[in-house]
Amino acid sequence: MIMTHYTYQTQLVCSKEINFDIDDGKLHNVKFLGGCPGNLLAIGKLVEGKDALQVADILKGNDCVGKGTSCADQLAKAITEALKR
Repeated sequence: MIMTHYTYQTQLVCSKEINFDIDDGKLHNVKFLGGCPGNLLAIGKLVEGKDALQVADILKGNDCVGKGTSCADQLAKAITEALKR
């Protein structure tokens, strides 16, 4: 399988965009544009090389200050959308 790049425009969170690659079902190069730099860099490092579907399942529903979503939840949505393609 060829590595495929995805860009996702976030909603209701501080980060504006998430960029990532999926290669053979694994996440790579997860980068957030905007948001809390330290936390979002950490998320990218923690999910590097992990199974995309498992990461989406773990992060789905994570809430930030009662917004009903979070940057992590937005990543889960982005992954889910990418895997449907």
